[in-house]
Amino acid sequence: MSDKICVLGVAGGSASGKTTIVNKLHDYFGEDIAVLSHDAYYKAHPEMSFEERTHLNYDHPDSFESHRMAEDVRKLIKGYAIDMPVYDYVNHNRSEETVRVEPKTVIVMEGFLVLENKELRDLMDIKIFVDADADERLMRRIKRDMIERGRSIESIITQYADTVKPMHEEFVEPSKKYADIIIPRGGENAAGIDMLITYMNKKLHHEGDVSNQI
Repeated sequence: MSDKICVLGVAGGSASGKTTIVNKLHDYFGEDIAVLSHDAYYKAHPEMSFEERTHLNYDHPDSFESHRMAEDVRKLIKGYAIDMPVYDYVNHNRSEETVRVEPKTVIVMEGFLVLENKELRDLMDIKIFVDADADERLMRRIKRDMIERGRSIESIITQYADTVKPMHEEFVEPSKKYADIIIPRGGENAAGIDMLITYMNKKLHHEGDVSNQI
């Protein structure tokens, strides 16, 4: 790999296929990629009861400690390891654990609101928006949250109607305008992912403006 650093932002609606695309990038770049999830930077609320935390709006930009994420990315760019927080979805609170992340050639910021935040956007070399049909995203979200996060279908649908859908329309969808590349159909779009990897390789291995090289 090149000694350059490529910082990639991957945004898109909830359950649009962002993780699938990041996993495919991880398969390609292997040990040369570091992934930071915006979800890991949900604010801690130890002062609240579990019941109070269940009523928070987790789809609003203010729910995230985005400045800390930006600081961590800056450290990685400078060659310093960071301790990324861990979020406990079952308890709706930040865990006491952290994950050590070492500096890598490719740094990925993944999350549905990473393109909404200017401080995060300004750190990105390439900005990606993963697009998917709203009904498909809802079905994926129900399956994921029931299996991985131990939630009932009633709570998932209520949250979707109360916060996920309106916050998507207010913040996520408008952030698409900042994307350099839009990938429809998420992880199913093999051609789009191949194009992204080709673009990233050019960014890493060539000097000058890669837009003149593809």
